[in-house]
Formats: sequence, structure tokens, C-alpha cells
Amino acid sequence: MHLKTDSHGQARPITGRSEFLVFGAPQIEEPEIDEVVDSMRAAWLGTGPKVAQFEENFRSYKGASHAVAVNSCTAALHVSLVALGIGPGDEVITTPLTFCATVNAILHTGATPVLADVDPLTMNIDPAEVEQRLTPRTRALLLVHFTGRPCEMDDLTRIAQEHELFLVEDCAHAIETEFHEQKAGTFGDVGCFSFYATKNVTTGEGGMVITEDRSLADRMKMLALHGMTKDAWKRFSDVGYQHYQVVAAGFKYNMMDLQAAIGIHQLRRVEANWIRRREVWNRYQEGLQGTGLVLPLDPDPDTRHGHHLYTPLVDEEHCGVSRDELLEALTARSIGVGVHYLSIGEHPYYQSRLGISPDEWPNAMSIGRTTLSLPLSARLTDSDVADVIAAVRDSVGA
Repeated sequence: MHLKTDSHGQARPITGRSEFLVFGAPQIEEPEIDEVVDSMRAAWLGTGPKVAQFEENFRSYKGASHAVAVNSCTAALHVSLVALGIGPGDEVITTPLTFCATVNAILHTGATPVLADVDPLTMNIDPAEVEQRLTPRTRALLLVHFTGRPCEMDDLTRIAQEHELFLVEDCAHAIETEFHEQKAGTFGDVGCFSFYATKNVTTGEGGMVITEDRSLADRMKMLALHGMTKDAWKRFSDVGYQHYQVVAAGFKYNMMDLQAAIGIHQLRRVEANWIRRREVWNRYQEGLQGTGLVLPLDPDPDTRHGHHLYTPLVDEEHCGVSRDELLEALTARSIGVGVHYLSIGEHPYYQSRLGISPDEWPNAMSIGRTTLSLPLSARLTDSDVADVIAAVRDSVGA
């Protein structure tokens, strides 16, 4: 790690920046703050009218028929699978290059996750690998639009239709993503979205499910709040108290108005923020040429990349440093970085639970061991971007 020692003998990072550039710091502006304060003054903190407004706004933005707000994308994935009837004895095919929540949601239903390797260039699940993993127990495909790049939806929807499988889209990275002018999350039975603090639209914590199926939406909404027939807003509104009944063993997955208050204004800036992130993404593509890094593919024609993450690969032979050495060097220069992700097979729990090892999915394993994520946010200034590029070029000696 690149360090220097001060007069007290303490190691301090080498940096040209006056403050640390936090990876994934959200862009919060005055309208969100005012809306949250309004909720607090109204004393309606839980699920209420602002959640309903956010659901409607998001439904409209995605061109979906129904939207159900929940408290995380993990909750969205879980409640979707449960509502679709996925359970013990079933298999769900998904990618090994994803956050643990994707696989955990399958496990929480009692079903078995089956991993299909990714394409080494797009980093998305490979349809040919999916077909190799099909068995009579396969009930669903759970795909991830990784970093905001859309999966090959023509092939994946064909596979789902031919084998009568449910299709669930994990769109945690893909709010703005499109494939052949169709929005991510609208291809399958359900699309699940994340509004975590680092996401393109944030509510701090939060998620959303969209679907064309009214009965499925109603069931997910019911399951997301204890299996009750009426939510708190309807029970305690000015029309008078309404009795509820519990019709299923549901979950505590509802979103609060405090969260939706942030999301309402975040969503209004989603297109302007996407344009800015695309500018940053393109500046990285230009500024990091010749560094030895394997840069991400440009977006395919007739698609829209969500530009959620910028994830070059560190080829140690050409860069002169390993991935982990580069992570340390950038941190020493006050540049926040991330890793998205170590493959699922690298984690001890899944090795033990599923009896797997990472080399079963060589593409995902290789990507997970060489990838890093650079800051990519509408909040970044041109100076911030220049600092990131300079720090990378200096750290690899380019």
C-alpha cells in the first residue's frame, strides 16, 4: 500500500485529494429533504400516501401495470418467488456473479439455486449455460442485469416460454436499462428493483416489484405486510377504522413514507442523472485506455445500459499490479472503490450449503477475482472523475 510516515511516525495515505471520495455516495438534494420533513410534520411515517404516490410514479416510469413498494430488493425477490409458488423441491436457475441476496431469496423459499455461468465479456448470465442446467425440477429463471447492461432477453424469454418457466428479473442495477426499446423488468412475470443508498434511485433502503398480473400484485402486497388484507394506511385513514384479516403467513417487507418521500424526488431526476452517469462512464472509457485494464464493453446497439457500475478487470500481467493491490493503491489516494462481486462459489456458506466450488463457473470466478468498481455517480464532478483517472493511471504505472 502506498503510504508515507508523518512526524509522529503514523502511516498516512498518499493522495492529491483534500477529502476521501466515497464510493456510491448518493446525490441528495433539497426537495428530498423537504419531503421527508413534510412526512415528519404530518406524523405519517409508515406506509401511507407517499408510498402510494411513489408506486404510481414508478409504475408509470416503467410502463408497467402494477407496482408494489417494499423495504429492499431482497424483499422484492423473496416475495415475488413466494407469490409465484416457488418452494421446496423446486430449482431456480440464476447467475453466480451477483450479490448474495439473489441466491438467498431462492434459499428462503426452500427452493434450490442452480448457477449458470456468465458470458466472459458481458458478465451477464449465458443463455447457453442456462439450457445446460435445466432439469425437470426447474421452475424459474432469476436473471440479473449486471452493472446495468441488459441480459440477452430474446434467448432468455424463449427458454422460459419453451420450458414453461417463471421469469424473474433482478433489476437492482437496471432502473433505466432497456433491451430493444423494452424496459428491464417488463419481460418476465416480475421485475425487482433496489433503492439502496448506492443505487441510481435511492430511498436509503427500499425496493419495488412490477408486474402485469393484477392478482400477483395483490398477493405480493398482501404477503409484504404480514399476510393482512388491509395495510395500515387503509386501516387508520380518515374513512374510519377498517378490520383486517390475516390470510397468509406473510412478512414485514413494507416501505415507509419516510423512504418514499426521498424516492419521489429521486425518480424525478432519474433521466438527468442517467445522462450524467453516462458522461462519467464514457470519460472512464477514454481516460483509461492504455492502462492494461480490460475495460467494459460498450453498450450493444439497440440497448440502453443503466450505467450503474463501471467495472474494469485488472490483468496483472499488463497492469503490473493485482486487483487487490490496485484496490489498496486507490484507497491510499482517497478514491473509494468496490468489488462487484466475488462469485457465489467463493463464499464458505454456499460451498457448504450447496456443495459447490468456484471453479465450476470459471468465467464468474475469473471476473470475481479480477474486477473492481470505480466511483460512478451523478454526484461526481469533472474534477472527481479526473482524480479517479489520474489515480488509476498512476497506480498501474501507465
